[in-house]
Amino acid sequence: MIFQRITPDRYNDVIVHLRDSFFFDEPLNKAVKLCTAGTGNEELENYSIATLEDGLSIMAINDNEEIAGVALNGILLRGDIEEALINLSQLKDERTKKIFRLLYDQNLKLNLFHRFNVDKIFEIRILSVDAKFRGQGLAKELWRRSEVMATECNFQLMKADATGLFSQKVSISFGFSPCLELSYNTYTDKQGDPIFKVDPPHDNLKIMYKLINQKN
Repeated sequence: MIFQRITPDRYNDVIVHLRDSFFFDEPLNKAVKLCTAGTGNEELENYSIATLEDGLSIMAINDNEEIAGVALNGILLRGDIEEALINLSQLKDERTKKIFRLLYDQNLKLNLFHRFNVDKIFEIRILSVDAKFRGQGLAKELWRRSEVMATECNFQLMKADATGLFSQKVSISFGFSPCLELSYNTYTDKQGDPIFKVDPPHDNLKIMYKLINQKN
């Protein structure tokens, strides 16, 4: 398996990979029935392309240059979350809007920029492995290489919005810690009903973080 940065000529291939795996399989997407295997979602695809354009994403490809897995990594700057919340009303799909509102609201509560006195954060936004390549340690290797890249690019803080047990376990194995945990059962509408009915074993959102490039 070869690991390399994702360049613009492979963006479309990455989107096809995500349509066949992450877009329908991610716990929150699945809970709102966002899409089925092989189908896309315009707003998720726009989000993915914008992340790819930060130039920090990594893919694993086999000898036939078939994408086996990806880590879509982006740069989060001060004010980005506030701006994203303002622009949320422009999204057409209410299901997508519901997911992003949850993530933005919880991140806004944390104010990690102030807490850790940083101006930029390296975000692991999407970690996806094709079903036929799972069980080979690709997710961990993509995560490891993402951390190497973050270190080389002089970031001091990494984070991931781990919406399911899978990404939570991977992040913990690399020394990430939760700075926020939210049970999906407690995230309710005005009637007290859970907004997301997420299938087990995915029962909570954990925003995970790790400090890097720390001087002793």
